[in-house]
Amino acid sequence: MRYSKKSHIRVRLTGDLIVFGIIKYTAVTLVALVCLVPFYMLVVSSFTSEQVIITQGYSFLPRAGSFSAAAYRMVFRNPARILRAYRNSIFITLAGTLSSLLFSSMGAYALFSKKLKYRNKMAFFLYFTTLFNGGLLSYYLTITRYLHLQNTMWVMLLSPMFNVMYILILRNFINASIPQALVDAAKIDGAGDFRIYWQLILPLSKPALASIGLFIALNYWNDWWTPMMFVERSVLHPLQYTLYQILSSVNFAASMVNSVPQINLPKESLKLAMTVVATGPIVLVYPFVQKYFVSGITIGSVKG
Repeated sequence: MRYSKKSHIRVRLTGDLIVFGIIKYTAVTLVALVCLVPFYMLVVSSFTSEQVIITQGYSFLPRAGSFSAAAYRMVFRNPARILRAYRNSIFITLAGTLSSLLFSSMGAYALFSKKLKYRNKMAFFLYFTTLFNGGLLSYYLTITRYLHLQNTMWVMLLSPMFNVMYILILRNFINASIPQALVDAAKIDGAGDFRIYWQLILPLSKPALASIGLFIALNYWNDWWTPMMFVERSVLHPLQYTLYQILSSVNFAASMVNSVPQINLPKESLKLAMTVVATGPIVLVYPFVQKYFVSGITIGSVKG
């Protein structure tokens, strides 16, 4: 018999536990490989020549003599433009995510507080806005004619900032994970609402904030529709919309030169290369918040 030395609790490893551990880790490894295979093929195919992709299709393994960086040369033909787009996307994602988490958690704590009169009616009013809205025309007129946010960075920061479902999820998380007695004890000690929110609610809500923060960051990072609608200044364009413009220009150029077989623009491989360029940075963020996903799943599973 063997004993685990990873914790202070000595666990007796019997034969069935060892077999179960082997099966468990094998299954998790297979699932991880299945998830990585599409991204691997994406990277391999992005370095494949356009002619090979058209004639032979996509391949799991690189073909001899098929290597081509034409798609990446097309993407980075204007490096200053891409770097500026990266800078805009990183700023918008960081500032927007932090601001959205701050105001969403404030709203969630306000709806959690029993001192707030009509808090349930306010929560229903917020939820009602997810079912019915004024439509695209009223939204466009509000942004352009009344708020005058067009052609500014503010429209890309403020437009995706508030998501009612995230506020309600945070409120339910606080309600289920933070005892009211803990908040009452802080009030007895003389803490005000903002101090309770800042020093008690926020630290105890890290798993929910990290999980929702990742989704908010994805929304900001992948947002190309807002700049397409409201931003005409190229210096403010984020990465996603810049790549969309590059792809549109290549498709348009390809449609104009279809009668000239000598001109071979990388259309298919360009799509793959753009996906790699746009996905890479946000994928690197996930390992830093993964532990909070695990915490969010296990919180409340053990009752004392």
